[in-house]
Amino acid sequence: MRIEIVAVGTELLLGQIADTNGAWLGEHLAAGGVASHFHQVVGDNLERIVLALRTALARSDGVIVCGGLGPTHDDITREAIAEVMNVGLVRDEAVAAAISAMFASRGRTMPPSNLRQADRPEGASIIPQTKGTAPGLVCPLGQKVIYAVPGVPYEMADMFERGILPDLQRRMAERGELAGVIASRVVRTWGMSESALADALGARIAQLDTGSGAEAGPETEMGASPAGGEGAASSAGGRGRATIAFLASGIEGIKVRLTVRAATSEECAALLDAEEAEVRRILREVGGDVVFGVDEEAIEDAVARSLVGTGWTLGVAESLTGGLISSRLVNVPGASAWFRGAVVSYATEVKTALLGVPLGPVVSEAAARAMAEGAQRTLGATIGLSVTGVAGPDRQDDRPPGTLFIGLALPGVPTEVVATTVPGDRHRVRQYATISALDLLRRRVGAMAPRAFSAGG
Repeated sequence: MRIEIVAVGTELLLGQIADTNGAWLGEHLAAGGVASHFHQVVGDNLERIVLALRTALARSDGVIVCGGLGPTHDDITREAIAEVMNVGLVRDEAVAAAISAMFASRGRTMPPSNLRQADRPEGASIIPQTKGTAPGLVCPLGQKVIYAVPGVPYEMADMFERGILPDLQRRMAERGELAGVIASRVVRTWGMSESALADALGARIAQLDTGSGAEAGPETEMGASPAGGEGAASSAGGRGRATIAFLASGIEGIKVRLTVRAATSEECAALLDAEEAEVRRILREVGGDVVFGVDEEAIEDAVARSLVGTGWTLGVAESLTGGLISSRLVNVPGASAWFRGAVVSYATEVKTALLGVPLGPVVSEAAARAMAEGAQRTLGATIGLSVTGVAGPDRQDDRPPGTLFIGLALPGVPTEVVATTVPGDRHRVRQYATISALDLLRRRVGAMAPRAFSAGG
């Protein structure tokens, strides 16, 4: 069963607020085994809402409309649905009484306009309101259905759980569709471009696309890819299907999204575990240790995993990043066990006085090496990490913006300096420098201390 989400509100189009309802509904529809194929946003205009609903119904089996159920003149979702259904509005006296009673219980007089919220298209049923005044609506159109809920997120979520999801699952059962569960996992990478990742995983994606799995994939009837072939058979016993997609996330790297569908959450977890292991294996062979985390795990969490259990401590010397590295590290609970502190040595004289940087260009390999060793020595840390470079927009030390030197002083080995160039404006250069330095640290510590597993795998 294919569902479309329509968010109503001119404020959404103007960017004054974000459509968080659409994201929430997409996630919870998937968890309930329902595919969400399209999302629309439309302003508070009757003709355009009617067009949005008719477009949605032409390509989907059901529509969830969020917003436009309030008491004011621009709350016209009910009218739009009634026009699409070709019926009139009728007042639900039980709802009107409930709204009036709610105002009375709070010692307030109900404005007459609130009675608009008791109107429903003829033939529609009510999803009772428990947290506000506007009820939701279930509006059948033959074999299709429109659901309408308030735009207030907690009211929307409550009505979805109580009224929409059970009704959808009932309709799917009547159609002979297995609801099951759709689940996703995001594998987070740094160090390979999106195109390089796509090339590396191309054979696996093709295998999924052409496999012989017998069951519907995570996006049934959408041209989804079956997880067939040897890899899928071993990962799911031949019972599931998977898809792989990419999401470029700028300063947080490239995300590889794995999506599966199965009868239960436990089966989904098993499918995802197997597919994640296969993706990791392929990427490790092609690009080395590019996977640093899963789902919400950030690069600083990966650094923490590599350090915990080693007994090693970290000191940082930052120049162009201006404290961004330290700020991310202390996001991790328990960082005090391994993070000694940082020297934000932005000025040249601070680099020389506190960290022992020799006179000369400060955007250089020599400066990065001295900064890393100075952080190690000054902060009494096992490891010293440093970053110096040019954030822009002007050149410095005859180096262009985006130039980076990352220094890493590890125990028992010569200090390493990595030179690289990153793109973007001043903000992005500093952010790219931060994650590049943390990723280098993660990789090197993980290689030297194999008992600290990289990215939990």
